[in-house]
Order: sequence, then C-alpha cells, then structure tokens
Amino acid sequence: MSTAVPSPWALCDPYAAALRAGRGPLFLRRSDGWLLPLDVERWCARADATDRAVLDRCEGAVLDVGCGPGRLVAELAARGRTVLGIDVSEAAVARAVRVGGQALRRSVFDPLPGESRWGTVLLMDGNVGIGGEPRALLDRVAALLAPGGLLIAETAPVDVDERAQVQVVGVTDARAGSRPFPWARLGTPALLGHARRAGWRAADQWTAGGRRFVALRSRSTSSAAETPKRAAVISSQRARNPSVESPAPHR
Repeated sequence: MSTAVPSPWALCDPYAAALRAGRGPLFLRRSDGWLLPLDVERWCARADATDRAVLDRCEGAVLDVGCGPGRLVAELAARGRTVLGIDVSEAAVARAVRVGGQALRRSVFDPLPGESRWGTVLLMDGNVGIGGEPRALLDRVAALLAPGGLLIAETAPVDVDERAQVQVVGVTDARAGSRPFPWARLGTPALLGHARRAGWRAADQWTAGGRRFVALRSRSTSSAAETPKRAAVISSQRARNPSVESPAPHR
C-alpha cells in the first residue's frame, strides 16, 4: 500500500504560497479560532487610489515597514521618491524587488539603514500590530524617524485594542498554518491613546475607501528612547501583516 507524497506547494509557508499565487484565501487565525481575512489580491496588485492618496502625504525619504509584495515601494519608486521596504518574508521581499522597489529582509527591530533620518514611516495594512506591543513599536519608529518625522498608520476598521497570539493560515485548519506569533489590532482611538502616552502628536485622521488612517508626528527634538527588545515578527502584511510585518495585516 503506497503512501501519497504531499505536494511541495502544500508544505510551503501559507503566506509565501499566497504571494506566489497572487491570491488567497489567507487569514490571521487567533488561538480561539477567530479568523481575520487578509486581502492578498489587493496587496499583490498595483497601488490603488486610496494608497496613492496616502503616498501623496509622505515627506522626505520613506520607510515602508512590513512592505509585503511591494505595491507601495514600487509606486513611490516610480514617482522618483527615495523609499525602502522591509519585511521578514523572503517571498515578500523578492516580489517587492521584482515589481520595481528596493526592499530588505529585515525586522523593524533589527538595525536598519538611515536610523533617525527617515522623513516618513509607513505602517499600512494593519502593520501597526507588528510585535504585539504597540508602545514598543511606536518607540522603535520614533527612533527611525528624523525629529518631527511623520508616521502614517492604517488602523482597524473597528474600535479595538487587543493583543493575541495568531497564525497565518490558508485554510481553517491550524495545522496548515505558520507558527504562532504575537500580534495587535488597534482601532484609531486606541492608536491615538498609545501614541499620546508615548509622546507623539496627532497630525490627522481620515477614512478613505473603507479604510482608516492616522498621521502622527514624532518629537521635534531627539530623545533617548529605550530600545525595544527585538522580537521575531512577521510582516503585516505577513499580515501583514494583518501587510501581511505585513496584516495582515503583511501586503
């Protein structure tokens, strides 16, 4: 009696497999079984009108944290802007480079080029959840930005402030998913509260295309912030990371 050999595709990381295919289904799955659909098709497409309007607000050199498959870095590069994407997913970085962006396989908590000199940091597609500790992420982003720099973050479409262990799954069976990792989901009020306590100034908030965004200003003078403990995280867009260090919140 022969034993069927599983397809190599079935053994792939579900996020990497979805990026190669350019489509889902893909979800963030909490330990209690709750599923958050991830918008892989949008992440793998070109920047849409809502994305482009966000990018119009960017100032100076732009760092896209959890860049996913690179639609935003590609759009900014096409505009002649200085931009770098980072993502912990090898498949995401490869696709971002292939579509015309510059990207590195790196966690936001790793040493990065241009520390304290970036004009804008992007946390799109739910990437404000990276690492599962909003204050640690906000402190790290402040250290990456130039004094008075701009953070543009996409928040959850509902008012939520939660931490959870999640997996990226392509099906509802958790055995087919990634290893669990910490993630946070923040609505606009929650992000503004965390940011205020961390010394950020709210610059703007808006809704477009059914998505919610917040713009924050870092301190106008440098401050010695405690370096967050490095953590193994994925894109929010790896959700994702949510784009997919990519939400998923991932991209």
